[in-house]
Amino acid sequence: MHTFVTYALFVAGFPVLIKGADLLVAGASSLARRFRLSELVIGLTVVAFGTSMPELVVSMLAAIRGNTELAVGNILGSNIANILLILGVSSVVAPLAVSRNTTLREIPLSLLAATVLGFMVSDTLLNGDSQNAITHGEGLTLLAFGTIFIAYIVTVARSSRTQTDATVPEKRRVGISVLMLVIGILALIVGGKWIVDGAIHIAVRFGMSESLVGLTIVAIGTSLPELATSAVAAYRGSTDIAVGNVVGSNILNIFWILGLTASIRQLPFNGTLVDVSVVIGATILLFAGIFTGTKGTIDRRHGILFLASYLLYLAYLIWRG
Repeated sequence: MHTFVTYALFVAGFPVLIKGADLLVAGASSLARRFRLSELVIGLTVVAFGTSMPELVVSMLAAIRGNTELAVGNILGSNIANILLILGVSSVVAPLAVSRNTTLREIPLSLLAATVLGFMVSDTLLNGDSQNAITHGEGLTLLAFGTIFIAYIVTVARSSRTQTDATVPEKRRVGISVLMLVIGILALIVGGKWIVDGAIHIAVRFGMSESLVGLTIVAIGTSLPELATSAVAAYRGSTDIAVGNVVGSNILNIFWILGLTASIRQLPFNGTLVDVSVVIGATILLFAGIFTGTKGTIDRRHGILFLASYLLYLAYLIWRG
């Protein structure tokens, strides 16, 4: 009976987590509009942070409970899914035109984040240590990079602010918006706990590693907000939001979420460097895709290539077991 309840809560945790992120984004967006912040500011801050909240909650809870492989696997798997799965689906829905800023600044910054992480988890290869780990000091280093990224966002937001954005009508009162924020945060915490508990139980029950569960089931589940946001944005023609949401989330996942998590608890990493290499490779594939075919556009051919690559990676993970 206990096992059934654990599985049921694990499954229920994903919609609770996603609804929590949705309420958080809606409440924060409403407050942002009331204080007359531009749509660009809302997109670069509220949407990017909101869609990354599931990864933050799951990784933090896993790390606090000592399940560090799940914490790291969730971030690596989410970043891989964000590019290969989410941008793959989004570009099949509609070709994604990528802005010059995203091409020249945000994607290279995402590649930098993945490369820095690769060096941090290569202790056995580079230093001859007995175990790979993201230390407290490295966590603070990631947070420092994250602070630079936030400063960049603020600079872009200020330079792009328009007068018309401030006239967007406010439909919710402050009290309702704050209530949505509170409920959203509570839902994220509860849903995240259910997912972590269930993932650990699955790993133990079926002899799977926490890293494998984090890279697959949990990673895809916590990436669902990004999938929904980017796919809908692509369908509505807001392609820069679709790409920016994914790239921004990937940067935040490494610099802020792993940074915060490692600052709280050192993160031993027992997985292989293949997973980090796939994150780097997927980012390079995205960057290269912009310059092939129709320049500056991720089209359906790229989307099919991304999805095929993701299926191959999942097959490899299952084979690795």
